[in-house]
Amino acid sequence: MLLYSVWVIYPTLSTVLLAFGSWDGVSPQWSWVGLSNFERLFQDPAFYQAIRNNLIWLLIFLSIPTAGGLFLAYLLNHPIPLERFLKISFYLPLVLSPTVIALVWAWIYHPEQGLLNSALAAILSFLHTLGLPLNPEAARSIGWLGDPKLALGAILAAACWRQVGYVMILYLAGLKTLDPEIVEAAQVDGATGWTLFRRIILPLLTPITTLIVVISTVDSFRSFDLVYVLTRGGPFHSTEVLANYMYLAAFHDYQMGYAAAIAVVLMGITIAPIAFFLWYTVRREEA
Repeated sequence: MLLYSVWVIYPTLSTVLLAFGSWDGVSPQWSWVGLSNFERLFQDPAFYQAIRNNLIWLLIFLSIPTAGGLFLAYLLNHPIPLERFLKISFYLPLVLSPTVIALVWAWIYHPEQGLLNSALAAILSFLHTLGLPLNPEAARSIGWLGDPKLALGAILAAACWRQVGYVMILYLAGLKTLDPEIVEAAQVDGATGWTLFRRIILPLLTPITTLIVVISTVDSFRSFDLVYVLTRGGPFHSTEVLANYMYLAAFHDYQMGYAAAIAVVLMGITIAPIAFFLWYTVRREEA
């Protein structure tokens, strides 16, 4: 409790207090400004863009990695060739540093020499040899991280690539703990394939799904590493998220009070859906 108070409770309360003040991070004293930071925040277009992007992260994280991880876990729960190799391969991105992952994907998205544009150029070149009026070099002009319409999707692809392995491991652990007698009884009653999965297996995985929803919500709102390394929120705030915006306000603009206000709003936005989902899940289980 002492360590938790020093490293979590005290910094949290200090941040909330700082949100009502003005401090440059260097001066020994700070001044009280009341609700000025929040008033400024709710009039900042970049703040609303960051919230919108965080909500997009949340929707994507609750859909693509969850569905992909569940599919891979269900597939690898059965004996297939190279099962152990595939498990390690899908889980490997999670043990890499997000900064390393960001650098790798920055190389993949490089317009001239990147793997993605090179592959697209090769495909266009093949289609061109078949007589289609396509220019293979047009693929080299695609700026995945420089185009406001493509940048957020490019970062989300890298984030999902990392997240799907984590979800797979959680669901795989849940599948290993299922009571085989329940599954066998359902099979005796005629449940097979999709019916068995939807009616029996998926409901039994509800505790794991609850955990994944909570983790995905937290991860989507604290997303920072990939955004900062790949685009730093640009171009034109098209990839801005709250954690990155908070960091830039604090350590780039030295507006600690404004950054603390962003942190308080971020904490509230993160806690609210988790608290509601846990309350709904507990009520449903009690019923």
